[in-house]
Amino acid sequence: MIDGPCPELGWPSYQQTTVERWQHGQHTSQLDYIAEEVPVVLVYNGVSHVVMLTTPTNLEDFALGFSITEGIITSPQEFLSCHRHTRSKGIEISIKIPDERFVCMTDKGRNLTGRTGCGLCGASSLKQAIRQPKPVKRGITLSDRELMLALGKLREQQNINLLTGSVHAAAWATPDLGIVAVREDVGRHNALDKLIGWLLRTGQDPASGFVIVTSRASYEMVQKTASVGISLLVAVSAPTGLAIRIAYECGLTLIGFARDEQHVVYTHPSRLTHTHYLI
Repeated sequence: MIDGPCPELGWPSYQQTTVERWQHGQHTSQLDYIAEEVPVVLVYNGVSHVVMLTTPTNLEDFALGFSITEGIITSPQEFLSCHRHTRSKGIEISIKIPDERFVCMTDKGRNLTGRTGCGLCGASSLKQAIRQPKPVKRGITLSDRELMLALGKLREQQNINLLTGSVHAAAWATPDLGIVAVREDVGRHNALDKLIGWLLRTGQDPASGFVIVTSRASYEMVQKTASVGISLLVAVSAPTGLAIRIAYECGLTLIGFARDEQHVVYTHPSRLTHTHYLI
C-alpha cells in the first residue's frame, strides 16, 4: 500500500521571465515560460540513495517507478510509504521499503548524485550497468493507423512542454483508447519512471498497451519499459545499438523515428500490423 501522496507544493514546474526575442532582424521584449529543474533526493529507510534533477510534478509516481525500474523493490506492495519534505534547496522523498529489500539495495553500493534524468550514474560494475530484463510476454498487436493516431494526440497533452518547449514526455496508450496518460519531465528517464509509477499505482495491465517517449530510445529506456512487462516502446527519435540488442533479446518491439506519418521498426515487427487504406 502507498501511504499518502507526495504533493509538490512550493516548487513550481516552470516560471515566467522577460526575454528579448529576435526574429527577422527585429526584437521585442516579452514574457517566456522556463521549465524548472529541482533536486529531488530519494531516501530509503532513512538513508539517502540518489539525487536527481527533476520537474517537480508527479513525484509519488516518480519515486515508485524509479524504485521498480532500478530493481530496488520488486512490486508496488513493497513500496510501503512515501512522504515528501520541502527543503530550502530541493525536495526530499522519504520512502519505506521492506528491510530485506533495503539490505539488497545497500549491498549494491549505488549511492549517487544524478544529473537530469541520469540513467547509469553511480553504477560501479558492468553487471550493474547493463541489466538484462526478463523476456516480455506477447502483449498487444498494434496497427500503424492506431500508432499514428496516438502520436497525433500526444503533443496537445504535453502541457508543460507546450509552454516551455524544454521537457520530455512519456505516454501510455492502448490500441482502443489512444493516449491514456502522459507524464513530463526535464529528464527523459524521469518522465518514463513517472509513467511507470502511474501505471503500477493505478493497477493498469502492462501488457494492454504501449509507451511513447519524445526522445531517443537509449538502453535505459528499453530496460525500464521491459522491466515491468510492457512489450512495445515507441520513440520519436532514434534508438541506440545497445537499445536494439537488448530489445531483441528480451522480446520487446522497438520503434523509432515515429513522426511525420512514418516510423521504423527495429525489433520484433510481428506486433505491428499494416492498415490497408481504401482510396
